[in-house]
Amino acid sequence: MNVEISFRPSYSLATIQLNPNERIRAEAGAMVGMSPDVAIETKAEGGLFKSLGRSLLGGESFFQNFYQAGPNGGEIAVAPELPGDVFVVDVTEPMLVQSGSYLASETSVEVNTKLSSKAFLSGEGISMLQMTGSGKLLLSSYGAILEKTLAAGEKYIVDTTHLVAFNESMNVEMKSVGGFKSTMLSGEGLVVHITGPGKLYMQTRSPHAFVQWLIPQIPTKSS
Repeated sequence: MNVEISFRPSYSLATIQLNPNERIRAEAGAMVGMSPDVAIETKAEGGLFKSLGRSLLGGESFFQNFYQAGPNGGEIAVAPELPGDVFVVDVTEPMLVQSGSYLASETSVEVNTKLSSKAFLSGEGISMLQMTGSGKLLLSSYGAILEKTLAAGEKYIVDTTHLVAFNESMNVEMKSVGGFKSTMLSGEGLVVHITGPGKLYMQTRSPHAFVQWLIPQIPTKSS
């Protein structure tokens, strides 16, 4: 498949050109439009338990959509729920992805839920989505995406609410941002120390921060 991304980084849309009879997987609700020669199949990929895991633990839909081009190829446009960027990752080794960032992929990329201490340490609860196999993977971010490549032993510190994805082989440690005063008053709280080698992806905006801003703006009955 070939991917062209438009309107980035605020309202990104990915237009995917499919080869003849090519089949891809996409998150439920991601499709914006498609050519009439593309067929859709909706199913609980991997069976009941894998689908429940993706839904209950990974924050993804129980059902996934599979799109297959006709004999002359086809086109499908996909976009995430939140405003932000869409980016393509070439999966060559296992990756961990935050809940809600998976958008679409080639069927050669397996999407599972991984119970992991790294998920807990990165602020994602007890599980994250695990991408294995090889192929193109489309992820989304809230805001623009920042990609960092770390050399062996190189460290980088990320706010837990800005971490989108990273290579599973990377070491992850959760720490406070500084001393007690900094942790309580800086507005940063807990951060993640990630050690290379590998790649990590960060989003420039925090959904958590947006929700904290939004709630006080919602009128109440008394107002």
